[in-house]
Amino acid sequence: MAVSMIAEPRALPRRRDNDELTEIATRIRVRIVDMLEAAGSGHSAGPLGMADILTALYFSILRHDPTDPEWDERDVFFLSNGHTVPVLYAALAESGYFPVDELSSLRRLGSRLQGHPERKALPGLESTSGPLGSGLSQAAGYAYAMRYLTRQPHRFVYTVMGDGEINEGNVWEAAMFASKYRLGQLIAFIDRNNIQIDGTTDEVMPLGDLVAKWQSFGWHVLEIDGNDPGAVVKAAALGRAVSGQPTMILANTVPGKGVDFMEYDHRWHGMPPNADQAEAARRILSRSRGER
Repeated sequence: MAVSMIAEPRALPRRRDNDELTEIATRIRVRIVDMLEAAGSGHSAGPLGMADILTALYFSILRHDPTDPEWDERDVFFLSNGHTVPVLYAALAESGYFPVDELSSLRRLGSRLQGHPERKALPGLESTSGPLGSGLSQAAGYAYAMRYLTRQPHRFVYTVMGDGEINEGNVWEAAMFASKYRLGQLIAFIDRNNIQIDGTTDEVMPLGDLVAKWQSFGWHVLEIDGNDPGAVVKAAALGRAVSGQPTMILANTVPGKGVDFMEYDHRWHGMPPNADQAEAARRILSRSRGER
């Protein structure tokens, strides 16, 4: 079985340059296309757009160990918008949590890789997701336990949410909770790609000034290019440097990033590529790798 060539024992954060991270992100995008084609169902735009964020997290930010997924000194990552899980599966396989060959079983009956992550099904998964909006509450609860119960100030909790997801009211309950309890170990990302399954976020439910909104809830707020893995790494470092205040990173991304006929098109939010489209996507991604 094929396994990742870049898995490292006791993989603590290490310095990787932007070119290396971008190369990993492109490889993850190819794996996403392969998975969705094989499954014949799933979401394309979000996972492709989030590949740089997940690459930065798993290959430069998180303290984690693929050989010991339950390592008690690890950082924790919660994927809140669980329908984008192909990008997480690809990042975990690239990291060495399970064989890359298993990615082709996405959404199959009996597979460990279902359309939403299931905590106990696969090594490296920290939560089970389903209803949108719950990830920030889970992450805030975990960060609270780290701060006040186990008292592990060196560990951090990260989560990624979709921008359409923050229509959910429990997101804002978690925002108040994290601010009240000064959860500086909580670093959240919003995948700001401006689309939802029914259209653009402006059409479905305008979100307004998200920087001002999160600041008004007492959060430390940063805004970045979410398709620049180096910017993601720097923003996470700035978040870790803030004490007693949770950090929200607004990561502006391109839905369908890397595959030009999918980019900015909300119809690809919940649609997989067919065989011809997948082959075209692989050619486009291959060209982008050759240009670097």
